[in-house]
Parts: sequence; C-alpha cells; structure tokens
Amino acid sequence: MKAIMLVALGGAVGSVARFKISTWLMHAAVGWKFPVGTFTVNVLGCLAAGILAGLAEKHDLLSPDARVLLFTGLLGGFTTFSAFGLETVYLIRRGDLLIAFSNVALSVASGLLALWLGLGAVLRWPD
Repeated sequence: MKAIMLVALGGAVGSVARFKISTWLMHAAVGWKFPVGTFTVNVLGCLAAGILAGLAEKHDLLSPDARVLLFTGLLGGFTTFSAFGLETVYLIRRGDLLIAFSNVALSVASGLLALWLGLGAVLRWPD
C-alpha cells in the first residue's frame, strides 16, 4: 500500500509538472508546427532519469521508496519516455545492442501503428 501511495503522489506531481511545462511552451512557441512541449518534456524526463539513475548507481543515494516515488511516480507521471530511454540505455550498456535497437524500432513503429489504427477505428465507427 505504501508503494502505491508513493507512486500516486509522485505521479500527481509529475503530471502537473508536464501539464504546466507543456502549456507554457505551447504559448511561448505559438505558430510552431513542431510539438515543442512534448519534445521538451520527454528530453527533460530522460535527463532527470539519467541523473537519478547515475546518483543511485554511483552513490547508492536512493532508498527503494525514493526510487518508487521518483522513477515510477514522478517521472512516470511526467513522461514514460524516460523509462523507455533508461531501459534502452541499460540494454546498450550491457552490450545487448540488437535488443536495444529492436526496442527502439519496435516501440516507435508499433506505438505509431497502434495509435493510427485506434484513431482510424474510432473515426470510422458509426455514431
């Protein structure tokens, strides 16, 4: 139950942070065609995941509760792209290059295909 509460707390904070940053960037970059808000949040989430993972690995600074709060909760609410990035980098560091690049290619292609199929199905579904 404690872990669930930590994930919920971190997720709430991360989601609000994502919303505020994305909204601010959308207003600051009016007229841009590039999705600067989502891009920035994804990159910031990956940077934060890298810093936290490095601190956890190098200095053993984060307790299991802190890891659940920060990685699963906060960064999970902020962007799941950071988890994707962290897992892929760990695969590369382990030398599992084929799995890492397969993860990238399959995740991006499958995710876009699933979104396209879901959107198309709903838009074609009779009212």
